[in-house]
Amino acid sequence: MIHRRKGRKLKRTASHRKSLFSNMTVSLIKNKKIRTTLAKAKELRLFVEPMITKSRKAYLAKDGKPEYGVHLRREVNKFLQDREAVKTLFDEIAPKLVNRNGGYTRVLKMGNRLGDGAEVAMIELVDYNLEQNKTEATAAGETDSKTKSKAKGKTGTEKTKTVKAKSEKAKTTKTKKEDKSSAEVKKSTKGKKKKEAAE
Repeated sequence: MIHRRKGRKLKRTASHRKSLFSNMTVSLIKNKKIRTTLAKAKELRLFVEPMITKSRKAYLAKDGKPEYGVHLRREVNKFLQDREAVKTLFDEIAPKLVNRNGGYTRVLKMGNRLGDGAEVAMIELVDYNLEQNKTEATAAGETDSKTKSKAKGKTGTEKTKTVKAKSEKAKTTKTKKEDKSSAEVKKSTKGKKKKEAAE
């Protein structure tokens, strides 16, 4: 039975591993999502989530015990060693995640890397999924536009009629252009025949 074997070594020394995860944590905090190997992404969760928990505790304790918040900020800074990242974590990310009790990150598998075939994954902060927010916003915008058009009184059949009318107009303009081009071709061939007859 395997005991006390938590974590992945990733073929690195302890100091190298610590600096690797410190840098990756800073990158994740600043960029809200990063792309890395699956093993590193899964291991990174063990470093990022406690940092976010500390920032949440500091945010909740800022009214009652501000000195506790300072202590937590120093604890996080000891690991991250990046003032910008600490500021972003405590001032921007913590207020957004106050009501979430854990599970702040999401790991998404992205297939294998071309060079070495390693499994690639994307790790992102859950409430900062920008693409999903954009699609939700566009979907909401589409539903708003549909309700507005219904409020104006346009039904679906009227819309299809207008679309059909537009397509018929486009067809008629195409046929007119084709007729003109065929007439020009006929004129040019008649001119060539006349020249040949004259010669």
